Order: sequence, then C-alpha cells, then structure tokens
Amino acid sequence: MSAINSAVRSAGVEPSSPPGPGDARESMARLPKALQYPLTLFTGKALPGQAAPGWTPTLHLATALSSTVAGVLIGALGWVLGGGWLLLLIPGWASTLHGMRNLRMMIYHQCSHRNMYRQRKLDRFIGHGISSLLIIQNFQRYSREHVKDHHAAGHMTLKDPTVQAFLVSLELHPGMTRRQMWRRLLGKLVSPRFHFAFAVARTRAFWSESARSEKVSALVLYGAAVTAGILTGAWPALLVIWFVPLIPLFQMSNTLRLCVKHTFPEPGVEVRHGREYFSSLTNAIFIGDPVPAVGLPLGQRLSAWARWTLRLVFLHAPSRYLVLTGDTVVHDYHHRYPAARNWANYIFARQEDIDTGHQGWPPYHEVWGLVPAISHVFDSLSRADAQEYDINHLKAVSKRELFAAFDD
Repeated sequence: MSAINSAVRSAGVEPSSPPGPGDARESMARLPKALQYPLTLFTGKALPGQAAPGWTPTLHLATALSSTVAGVLIGALGWVLGGGWLLLLIPGWASTLHGMRNLRMMIYHQCSHRNMYRQRKLDRFIGHGISSLLIIQNFQRYSREHVKDHHAAGHMTLKDPTVQAFLVSLELHPGMTRRQMWRRLLGKLVSPRFHFAFAVARTRAFWSESARSEKVSALVLYGAAVTAGILTGAWPALLVIWFVPLIPLFQMSNTLRLCVKHTFPEPGVEVRHGREYFSSLTNAIFIGDPVPAVGLPLGQRLSAWARWTLRLVFLHAPSRYLVLTGDTVVHDYHHRYPAARNWANYIFARQEDIDTGHQGWPPYHEVWGLVPAISHVFDSLSRADAQEYDINHLKAVSKRELFAAFDD
C-alpha cells in the first residue's frame, strides 16, 4: 500500500500537459538524421513534411506475430538455462506482451472495421484467429458493439462500453479527485481479485456469441498446449512464459490504455454532434521530452542529458512499448478517419492531415506522456456531469463482461 501511496503522490502532482511539450519532437530534429525515423516511431509524432516509409498491413501483422513468437522463445531459453538466465523472462514477457497488444489494438481493431485488407472474409478470419489466441471479446460481438456504440452517436455516453468500463469495472465516477482516481487505478492494477474478475470476463465475452470456428480454434490450441504441458511436465513453463503476459500483464496494459483513450465531455455542452464535438473527446498521446537546450554550461548539459536519457529508457520506452503500442498514440486520427486506407502509416498520415489543413476538422490536440495523459482524462471525468454519468442508470449492465470492452 505504501508503494501505491507513493505512486499516487507522484501522479497527483503531474500536470495534465507538461510545460512546452509541443516542441518536444521538433527539438529532436537537431539530433542525427539517422535517428529521425526511429524517433518518430518512438514518440508517435512525425516531423512536418516527413515522408511515410510505406508500411503495410502485412508488415504490422508480421511484426506483431514475430514479437509474440520471439518473446516466447526468449522466455523459453531463460527457463531452460535456469539460474541467472531466468532474468530473460523479463524481456521475453515484454516482447510477448508487445506482440499481443499490437495484435489486439491494431490488427484486431482494423479487422473489426473491415479495414485491414478490406476483404470481409479475410479480415474476419484474422479476427477470429486473434480472439481465439488472446481470449478476448469474440470478433462478431466486438465488431458490432464497437462500430455501433463507440463510433456513433453513443460515443462517450452511457451506451459506450468505454464509459461503462470506467463507471462499473474501475469504479470511477464524476466528482472524484484526480488523486482518488489514481489511487483506485493503481489499487486495481495490483489486485488479484480484479485480475481474476478480468480473466473470467474475458473468457465469458469470448465464449458468448462467438463463432464455431473461434470456439474450436481456442479449444484445440489451449487444449493441446495444456495437455502437452501436463504430459511432459512443462506446465510450469507454460504458465510462466505464456500465461503471465496473457493474463496479468495484458490486463494491466489494457487498463492503462483505457485510461487515456478518450476524455469526457464538459458539463453543459449542448451540441453533442459534429466534428468539433467528437474531435474534442480524443487526443494523441505522444512520448518523450524536449532535448536539453543548446548552450548550457558543461555540468548542466551533462546532467540534463543524463536525465533526458534516463526518462527515455525507464519511463517513456516502457510506456510506448507496453501500453501505447502501435497506432494507439494517434487514436485521434482513427476517430476522424476510421476507414482510412492509409491507416498502416498512421503516424505519418496524421501529420500529413495536419500539413494539408486537416480537411475541415478542428485542430488536433495532443498530450505528452502516459501519466499526464491519464491525469488529463481523470480531470475530465472529475468535471463531468454526475447526472449524465450516474451509475444507477446502468443496473442492467453486468460487470462480468465489461472488462472485455476496455480496448478500442
């Protein structure tokens, strides 16, 4: 509990948007040219006029699968070697989780919009495979609810699964302070009860209404894995290498991602339609800090660069790699253009839209850093209309499957 209190104190004083973050990516332009594309991928923000590298849906699918497989192999190597080599489980879990999250957040999401390959049967086939592998809300139901309740007039209303997850699963509501929300969030992240309920909800949401192919695939896949693990005595390795990233780590990433997806509308807003309104509910979440200023005295320059590097490695890199994976950094672009053909070049597509005047939409808004982004959303919920988001109006909603609706 002391660790949670410490984290809450740190989060509670974090501004919702750090001073001067708008120039963070631009400030990195003075770093070597060879670093510019990696920095764009890392921060999630392209430089004005920066050309897209020509990413494709197949590339994203292949890298997500490769990351998942590589993580399992790294973890298996550490397990077999034992001793100090067990530390390899950490990068193994990270790589596996990264792959899983990209499969869920990017590939599965685009398939639900029939926008992955724009071939209905192929997109559905991929979606079924991912839901069976990750045991998440089945493809048919997710596609229906996501498009109907999250991308339509019900966006960020009581009909939206995202809102329901905040109110019911996380037990957050208007009027709570930012500090109270952080305390509850961090408590949920380390709660065995929360993770157990989450896992049960995922299983229910997967099984209910799922296609026969999804059920058969999951039963064959996990039945074979568990049987082989028991017969060979390798079941502890299976639990540690695969189920740790699949259940607790996946769910922690899932929950943190929920808390940055969308802001709640300001109370008293009468116009609940149109581009101005819907664009106000989604921000880009970029990662990184401005590089130290030129001309600092040597001692200050070394200190500033050391701090910049430490924050990059230990704060921003885990945020980007494990939570804000794939195109989640520019989710605002997706809500403006959910069927964009150029979605695979998401970072560059958003910047190109800005460069060309964002085609009648209001200017984009961005927040820098995972913690400030969560605080930004918490502040909007704290100010939200308590009557509009009264949990008593959700009596018919069951907790048991709401966890599965956390993701976009």
